[in-house]
Amino acid sequence: QVQPVESGGGLVQAGGSLRLSCAASGGTFRSYAMGWFRQTPGKEREFVATISWGGGITDYADSVKGRFTISRDNANNTVYLQMNSLKPEDTAVYYCAARAASSRRSPTLYDYWGQGTQVTVSS
Repeated sequence: QVQPVESGGGLVQAGGSLRLSCAASGGTFRSYAMGWFRQTPGKEREFVATISWGGGITDYADSVKGRFTISRDNANNTVYLQMNSLKPEDTAVYYCAARAASSRRSPTLYDYWGQGTQVTVSS
C-alpha cells in the first residue's frame, strides 16, 4: 500500500503562490490515481484536483480551475499541486490521497491519505 506525505504548506498573501508536494512511499505509485482535497473546520473534506495514474487525465473543482495545476512525477513517486492567484477562501488543510483505481472526485473513494498540510492565505 502507498503512504502519502504532504509538504509545502504555509502562510502566503492573497495573490501569491505555493506549491504543495506529496511524496508517496510503498506500493507501486504509478498504479494509483492521486487527488488533492481540502478541509476547513466544521466543513466536509472537499475535492480540489485529481490526476490519473499516467498523468494524462486531470480534473479540477470549479473554484480552483485556471489557478491550480496538478501534476505527477512517477519516476520520483511525487504528485504536486501548484497554486497560483491564491485567495483567502483557499485557506484550509490540504490532503493528498491515493486510489488504486481510476480518479474520482469523491474523497470517500480514496484509500490512502496523508496527514495534511496547512495553507493560510491572508487578505
